[in-house]
Amino acid sequence: MSPSATAQVDPEQSPAPQPHGALDRFFKISERGSSVAREVRGGFATFFAMAYIIVLNPIILGSAKDMYGHQLDSGQLVTATVLTAAFSTLLMGVIGNVPIALAAGLGVNTVVALQLAPRMSWPDAMGMVVLAGIVVMLLVATGLRERVMAAVPRSIRKGISIGIGLFILLIGLVDSGFVSRIPDVAQTTVPLQLGGDGHLNGWPVLVFVLGALLTLALLVRKVPGAILISIIVMTVVALVIDAVADLPAASWGLTVPQWPGNPVASPDFSLVGQFSLFGGFHKVGVLTGVLFVFTVLLSCFFDAMGTILGVGDEAELMDEKGNFPGINKVLLVDGVAVAAGGASSSSAATCFVESTAGVGEGARTGLASVVSGLLFTVALFLTPLATMVPSQAATPALLAVGFLIISGAVRDIDWSDYTLAIPAFLAMVMMPFTYSITNGIGIGFIAFCVLRLAAGRGRSVPVAMYVVSAVFVFYYAMPALGLTS
Repeated sequence: MSPSATAQVDPEQSPAPQPHGALDRFFKISERGSSVAREVRGGFATFFAMAYIIVLNPIILGSAKDMYGHQLDSGQLVTATVLTAAFSTLLMGVIGNVPIALAAGLGVNTVVALQLAPRMSWPDAMGMVVLAGIVVMLLVATGLRERVMAAVPRSIRKGISIGIGLFILLIGLVDSGFVSRIPDVAQTTVPLQLGGDGHLNGWPVLVFVLGALLTLALLVRKVPGAILISIIVMTVVALVIDAVADLPAASWGLTVPQWPGNPVASPDFSLVGQFSLFGGFHKVGVLTGVLFVFTVLLSCFFDAMGTILGVGDEAELMDEKGNFPGINKVLLVDGVAVAAGGASSSSAATCFVESTAGVGEGARTGLASVVSGLLFTVALFLTPLATMVPSQAATPALLAVGFLIISGAVRDIDWSDYTLAIPAFLAMVMMPFTYSITNGIGIGFIAFCVLRLAAGRGRSVPVAMYVVSAVFVFYYAMPALGLTS
């Protein structure tokens, strides 16, 4: 290679690339060392890496009932999920100009389905999600979001993430039928068992087991879109099994794998706008309602912040000081996405770590997000295909997502400092063991304050942590005080 050729590839000696056209200038494509082709490839990669949420979110929300026994329609949930993802991702591309896609967050949708809905109506629960989004936007507008983030120690934030990962894992095992609750008539203190009777029986469970093995194998092989590929393959397997074995519909649970007469259909927007901002407070009381909103807020807060910084670092968007230029615009869009998710009844939308799939293809700008958003828009008309996927084919994704969350967080906990490690540990184990993300956060916060005081380090605890912990203490004491929670 000649010296002149070497000089041409040296970024320090090469002139800065000049933008070509309005699209290039608007998204700063050349400035960030990318190209339109890379951005388009990245947009496709991100969409296919996270498209599993189109199936999973309706399964998680659709399997729950509100206090009146009402369940959300699967087809309508698919439309709501895709609409919110399309809107939020397009907004992130145009306003945030970063290659980050958004959709209904795994973890926060669990909070909505298992904690909020059983205590109120679905519109009430979604109203609390909208309120959480409004709070996020206010925190961004006032500059408080980053300060609130700093109040919670990194180790405890990671413990919360791990707890959500374990919770998601447990939900996947239960929804698939791989694990089931032992009936009370058994008079045993053991709450769960393998399969429906202590053994793995039936074709649907086999679909889950094969799907889990396939998903994990594809992850090990680092196959792009591993989760979506597994869902598609196992749905085909389930279709064949159901046709050959002629299984009763009840054996599959909520969704029977049967090919729709017409895979293309008009989207059903019936759930959009079905929310009540303050109705939930009348059902559960002001304090419990505030804690519910706070729980949704935290679930969105930390997941989004970690994803934004992680994707930004992977895409080399950080400045020399490690800061993310223009992060307030990105955080504002994230807040709008949370509220939009509640307004559409699809649960809060948040930034997806699968956006790194697009970054891996070379995406560096918001054009990739625009491409992903447009693909979600096309998916609006493919609802019948999404509603034929049985939970046994989709829930292996929860195992994979749970693993990815846990593996990415556990190494960042300071296990040498017990005042951090113990609260983080309590936060992560109490979520699945009490089947409540709220309990995990509350117990972790309280333990942190108590242990820091016991160690003579009470002054190192931010005032905000004391305030929030005191609210949780009062919340837990309400039944003993004769108050309604």
